Amino acid sequence: MLLAVAVFLRSKAPPEAARLLPESDGIIYINFKPIRTFIHKKLAPPQRVPEYQQFVDATGIDWERDLDEVAIALHRMPDPNGPNGPAAYSLVLVGKLTGNKLNTWLAAHAASRENYAGKTIYDIPSEGRTVRVAQIGYDTVAVSNTPTPEQIHSIIDRHRAAALPFAGSTLLARHYHEIPLLSVAWGMGQIGLPFSSENGAISIFGFSLPLQDGTTILASVTPTLSLAGALRVRVEEITPDEQTAASQAGTLTALVTMAQGFTAPLAPTAANNALKELLRTAVVTQKRDRVVVTATLSSDQLARAAEEENSFNGPSNQNGPEASK
Repeated sequence: MLLAVAVFLRSKAPPEAARLLPESDGIIYINFKPIRTFIHKKLAPPQRVPEYQQFVDATGIDWERDLDEVAIALHRMPDPNGPNGPAAYSLVLVGKLTGNKLNTWLAAHAASRENYAGKTIYDIPSEGRTVRVAQIGYDTVAVSNTPTPEQIHSIIDRHRAAALPFAGSTLLARHYHEIPLLSVAWGMGQIGLPFSSENGAISIFGFSLPLQDGTTILASVTPTLSLAGALRVRVEEITPDEQTAASQAGTLTALVTMAQGFTAPLAPTAANNALKELLRTAVVTQKRDRVVVTATLSSDQLARAAEEENSFNGPSNQNGPEASK
């Protein structure tokens, strides 16, 4: 009976990678294993740039093949013009990523190191900041570029208590129960962090959105049960009251209609077709003080868009843990 209860609780709990994240202003989680089922079967083998191939040869790690999960914590920076920009990050990476070869590579590139709670943290200089990296489990790596080591210390501390199924940050505890079951990717927190400009406006794909900087958003990508081979994209905005929600819903509906018109004449590339399909299927609804936007995208369209991107750009030319930022 106790075992059954434990299994049930685990099924309702956030993924362990997300539970390890420190306190933050935003969280993004991606499970690459089911996503590979959607797109990788149709992708041609990528051509690796020399720097990336050197990293693969030195560590035995191929991010495209070996990374199974990534959980990202976004930390708002008081100085958006500093070396971290508007937000720093902390990552938990899960997959076939650890081992002596990676330790050797990290040691060779680290300016210094720290021993914390039995784990070695490597301090790697990068573009005026320090990226801290630590192997914290047999399949888990922690990375953080925050100004102080507090965040990566928190990840290590949480890893020691990871058996608790509902441990995690305040943000995760507040909103994870609202994320749809079986979501392969989701996010929560303040949308302004990655998208806001210097004047506080929020713009995505060139469209200015009627959202205030700091607005709380819940987003998810979930396989649909009613439409085989399709993904359901859901974005929910939490507004101060019902009146604000009604106004936002009307404005977003108008923006979707405008975007449909703007994208209609775009060349029929795979990426453009995927964007058009998302906009065509987009539905805006209001539920009390919340505005919900839903859309669907077929796995075939996603695979074609990924293949097109892969053929244009090849793999990332970054060669270390920062490649996942």
